[in-house]
Amino acid sequence: MDKPFYVHATWDEEARVWVASSDDVPGLATEAETAEELVQKLKILIPELLQLNGLSPAGSISFELLTRRFELAA
Repeated sequence: MDKPFYVHATWDEEARVWVASSDDVPGLATEAETAEELVQKLKILIPELLQLNGLSPAGSISFELLTRRFELAA
């Protein structure tokens, strides 16, 4: 299996959405209310952006979603 494309997502508390970007996928910037919704969007966006940038690998495309969310415990 080829190295996965890494996608970073951070929780935006004010907007109440996950915001995703990637150094591996040029032009990737998207958001979603849940991590599950974000994954579904990424499954569509990543192949499209890779193709547009001439980076589309042969075969299936794997990605790893790295999330970060800060909380305070009472």
